[in-house]
Amino acid sequence: MADYDYDVLVIGAGPGGYVAAIRAAQLGLKTACAESRETLGGTCLNVGCIPSKAMLHASEYFDAAANGTMSKMGVEVTPKLNLDAMHAQRKDAVEGLTKGVAFLFKKNKVDWKNGHASFVDAHTVKVGDETVTAKNIVIATGSSVTPLPGVEVDNSKHIVVDSTGALELPAVPKKMVVIGGGVIGLELGSVWRRLGAEVTCVEFLDQILPGMDGDIRKEANKIFKKQGIEFKLSTKVTGCTVKGKKATLTLEPAAGGDAETLEADCVLVSIGRRPNTDKLGLDAIGLETNQRGQIETDHDFRTKVDGVWAIGDVIPGPMLAHKAEDEGIAVAENIAGQTGIVNHDVIPSVVYTWPEIAGVGLTEEQAKEKGEIKVGKFPMMANSRAKTNHEPDGFVKIISDAKTDRVLGTWIIAVPAGTMIAEAALAMEFGATSEDIAYTCHAHPTHSEAIKEAAMAVTGKPIHI
Repeated sequence: MADYDYDVLVIGAGPGGYVAAIRAAQLGLKTACAESRETLGGTCLNVGCIPSKAMLHASEYFDAAANGTMSKMGVEVTPKLNLDAMHAQRKDAVEGLTKGVAFLFKKNKVDWKNGHASFVDAHTVKVGDETVTAKNIVIATGSSVTPLPGVEVDNSKHIVVDSTGALELPAVPKKMVVIGGGVIGLELGSVWRRLGAEVTCVEFLDQILPGMDGDIRKEANKIFKKQGIEFKLSTKVTGCTVKGKKATLTLEPAAGGDAETLEADCVLVSIGRRPNTDKLGLDAIGLETNQRGQIETDHDFRTKVDGVWAIGDVIPGPMLAHKAEDEGIAVAENIAGQTGIVNHDVIPSVVYTWPEIAGVGLTEEQAKEKGEIKVGKFPMMANSRAKTNHEPDGFVKIISDAKTDRVLGTWIIAVPAGTMIAEAALAMEFGATSEDIAYTCHAHPTHSEAIKEAAMAVTGKPIHI
């Protein structure tokens, strides 16, 4: 039997990679993790999920004070924006959490190999100037911003930026154009809208939030418009020129037609992300990617190369941190000879705007394609806690199988939708029916009562509407 430096080498220390490394070490496997950043945690922790939430939360406070929400509740304040302090609390949150991951590596005896990793062969990886061998290698290299032809990003100038650059703007732009009506664009666009920017969102498709339930997409569009975000749907960006401190975009209808221009102080390019697979030296081990640049795996996260596994954004499926984390645990357990499973039919997704938007399972459109369904909806304006909190926007929607009543999908627009969706995911994981949820006692007054009422609405018996 060949001798290796490690039982497991994980390439990438994002949510999937660092979790896989820690779980592998917990299971008694000698483990190392290669990461080229100076800090652990990957995109999510350093320049993605975590810092964006810090800015979202802070900007919500500012907006509540500035737009009269607080004064209506008897709290009269005149806010003054200290953007440097807002950035500082964001950086502090990131620093604390990245140090936390480093502590967990030490606690679990995971060796951090700091440097860019590339394959030499199926059991050998070059990390910087060091060569490391491992019996099992897990690819968890995540994803990067998808570039848009004709629009060159330069974060250092703060004019045409990607999601990383949008977190570091030194001043609130007067006019901001967001290219892409997906999760990242809407979250970061809403931050700067709340802080005073005029925001226009340009989306190639005829509606925002692709992949989400149709009712959710329409309602979200109305809510964001009410908040002051302008939308140019069914529109494509064909070019961008920067002159001085201004950017000029060239737009045209997605279906073809006359071009127009749009000027902005800042342009955020957020049209999606692509897997980080092109600098791994996959050709050295004979591993090819699919048309989307993803690595195909089996149910256990094995690639076609023996001893090489892959998880997270580099494999098919939603590019979500929590999906990668679950896969990280599962792949470590599979390597250790246990049974690691991820139910990819029950992966919740959340948009951290105000209100939040969340969903799990099938959309109504997808469910209808599979057979006969029942749908229950309950508006947040009829929920007592939302009423007392002055949070009337949104609804809960539950989709169930018409014959079995088993819940197929749940979709929510509500201020704490990201937290509320966990109940629906848990119910679906256990195969619950809408009746199961309807007959589960929910505390009063809470936003979660809207889930109970939506479940009751599936069979036509909600109480409060």
